[in-house]
Amino acid sequence: MSKQQEDRRAKYCIDHMTPPPVYLQQVERNTYLKTMAPQMLAGTLQGRFLSMISRLLRPKRVLEIGTFTGYSALCLAEGLRPDGTLHSIEINPELQAIILQHWHLSPYKAQMQLHIGDALDIIPTISGNFDLVFIDAAKELYAKYYDLLIDKIPSGGVILVDNILWDDKVLEDRPDRETQSIMAFNKKVLNDTRLEVVPLPIRDGISIIRVK
Repeated sequence: MSKQQEDRRAKYCIDHMTPPPVYLQQVERNTYLKTMAPQMLAGTLQGRFLSMISRLLRPKRVLEIGTFTGYSALCLAEGLRPDGTLHSIEINPELQAIILQHWHLSPYKAQMQLHIGDALDIIPTISGNFDLVFIDAAKELYAKYYDLLIDKIPSGGVILVDNILWDDKVLEDRPDRETQSIMAFNKKVLNDTRLEVVPLPIRDGISIIRVK
């Protein structure tokens, strides 16, 4: 399928999808205006997918690794229970102000907690289990994030992992080191008998991983 066909297909899906809240449209505009790499934003199609998964699960505790400007966290927060909490970890302190600005546009701001720093250091400090986890940070560290989290996710819990196709580099004969890390992670979760795994070709690939 050509890039033009992919774009047309994505546009068709977006045109026939329940639109995101107005504040998310503002977050998307701000991200394109104020950041150097706005393509890192989850975007409308993936954002609505994250929202739908969260609404179906109705999680009490959500963890996100990789906040960027806060768009995907806001999508995940849409499914939180009234007493639920979302924790999101962002390594870049320069993004803190824009994240909080965006979160304050939503009705979920009181349920969202931002952690600035290295996720490998922060994850062990957050007590309790998580019903839903979204991983979208340093690709070479996916396996390490997973190892830190797997015992914090009860039966029925779900891990969503972004960029598992990595611009289709996982299909190349001689993948680079970062791609090799993603490929190793994909094999790792597939071979873990505690899990059910379904990779989906949404945008750059996203895996749904359910703990049995």
